[in-house]
Amino acid sequence: MQRVMFHSTIFGPIRSRRLGVSLGVNLSPDDGKTCTFDCLYCEAGFNAQGTGTTGLPPRQVVLDMLEHRLDEMSRAGEPLDVITFSGNGEPTIHPEFPEIIDGVIALRDRFYPDAKVSVLSNSTRLSSPRVVEALRRVDNPIMKLDSTDESVMRLIDRPVSPSFSSEGVVDLLARHLSGVAIIQTMLLRGSHDGTTVDNTSPDQIEGLIRAITRIRPRSVMIYSIDRPTPEKDLRRVERDELIEIAEHISSATGVPVSVA
Repeated sequence: MQRVMFHSTIFGPIRSRRLGVSLGVNLSPDDGKTCTFDCLYCEAGFNAQGTGTTGLPPRQVVLDMLEHRLDEMSRAGEPLDVITFSGNGEPTIHPEFPEIIDGVIALRDRFYPDAKVSVLSNSTRLSSPRVVEALRRVDNPIMKLDSTDESVMRLIDRPVSPSFSSEGVVDLLARHLSGVAIIQTMLLRGSHDGTTVDNTSPDQIEGLIRAITRIRPRSVMIYSIDRPTPEKDLRRVERDELIEIAEHISSATGVPVSVA
């Protein structure tokens, strides 16, 4: 079984194909996975590997570790484009997420005022006002929307909650993060347990167009597989096709679409 990738609370910096030079913040355990999705393509592996033993890092530990790393980088003259909440699960499920966001913004302002703060989220916690307010305070709330088709979304993203729905998340994104969110969509093909996986068909793309038109996000990112995935029978969508899809979505919605 593929295991967790991030064995520290603060990691990097790494060069992200989407964000530039990125210092990572992992609010999940450093020896396990905690997520409200169980995506077929998650680079951290399936949830079945367990939550580990170390637990969620407390707010002060996160901020102390980040302060130490930013101080080191600043003294060494290292560049930094973005501080990114990512790692071994969904960052917004951390009970101190809003307070951690505020602390990270303060540290960013102190050490690297030109850097952005980004959150990679699967959009499952938008029913929490505290989470929404925190997401609105960051520079880049990057919200997952892989499919508006309920069956395809459940096949690819495998949400833990039976009440989570594509229609519901589009409604919450439109109500709370219109003009603010960056929508992120993973496009892929393949199979899982004998079932075809494909969110690139014309019907799938038209569904995304309708959702983007309703949400009116700041921008959209589309991308495909770039690393090993826990489901082995998945195939990446090549860049030329991604560019075609991006141009179609942008033309139909008027929203900027980038390809990573």
